[in-house]
Amino acid sequence: MAPFSSTQKLFPFKGSVHRTAAYSPENTPEKLKLRVKKYKTMDEILAKAKYAVVEKEDYSDVNCEECGSGEGEGELLLCDKCDKGFHMGCVRPIVVRVPIGSWVCPICSGLSQKKIIDFFRIQKCKNVAFKYSSSSQDSKKRRKRGTLVCYKKKRRRLLPYVPTEDPARRLDQMRSLATALTALNMEFCNELFYLPGMAPKSANQARFENGGMQVLSKEDYETVEQCRAMLKIGECPPLLVVYDLCEGYTVQADAPIKDMTFIAEYSGDVDFIKNRERDDCDSLMTLLLATDPSNSLVICPDKRGNVARFISGINNHTPESKKKQNLKCVRYDVNGACCVFLVATRDIARGERLYYDYNGYEHEYPTHHFI
Repeated sequence: MAPFSSTQKLFPFKGSVHRTAAYSPENTPEKLKLRVKKYKTMDEILAKAKYAVVEKEDYSDVNCEECGSGEGEGELLLCDKCDKGFHMGCVRPIVVRVPIGSWVCPICSGLSQKKIIDFFRIQKCKNVAFKYSSSSQDSKKRRKRGTLVCYKKKRRRLLPYVPTEDPARRLDQMRSLATALTALNMEFCNELFYLPGMAPKSANQARFENGGMQVLSKEDYETVEQCRAMLKIGECPPLLVVYDLCEGYTVQADAPIKDMTFIAEYSGDVDFIKNRERDDCDSLMTLLLATDPSNSLVICPDKRGNVARFISGINNHTPESKKKQNLKCVRYDVNGACCVFLVATRDIARGERLYYDYNGYEHEYPTHHFI
């Protein structure tokens, strides 16, 4: 035992003796409290600890947590964190192909608010207010009596989308998109990407378009910039990405959307069409149809993209499918570069799925198998 020091005192406490330090300016109660080390609970440690994959000798007793069946072993996935089983078709979001490497179930990989903010790289911005008023085309103007009026058809202007006011609901909307992108091993991006070995940025020039391209007006450009700014701070369009057993991933309106509302900008990697002739990606989008076909460009959302990647196309061969179309795909000349926008063609009700015509330009995309 260490010798007793004159700077220490012994105080009895419930039959035991505790050693305390003598009073000094450095040992005031307030400073002693600051010195107390706070230990984390076991739950906090386990929540942040990295998991290790431990293999069992026998997995014959593993059943799907969703349907309770152990059949279809070839489609039964094991979570590398909780070791529970899930059928590829039962888990939500559905897993369309066997993952390469480790796989974590939706329960263990729950997308928290912080994860969603990091996933979409949302910028924190205070005191930013956007105006969601409709354009002048919606306002009624009175006509003076006794005067001759010359009518001229006005071009319809783009309207900015109106984000959901409830932050929790907006979080659910972003979570649905993040879940779908993660399931396809994609990254989120809301712009065109130019990578080495693919088409350079200098190749994307609207003047190369065969026959010219529609130029985005100043008013519509301001609308697009407003929508881009809203996305950066987490004010996303009121859309939900849902999975359908027949159609796969689809997008539906989570609030009423007006006609001519800007929905999304098609994003992804830009490449020459000639490099993608044998590509099996089902979401290639024409960006530029050049006079010289070797200079034509496409957007490839197979590695990165946004909600436009999951919006469905109509079947051009059936009248019933054509009636479902509520969006149009428009290519614009924006400051000399080509961009592709999806715009509402009529009022869209909440819960209605979004559809547009994949064959807006070339009429070469096979859609006869679409539902």
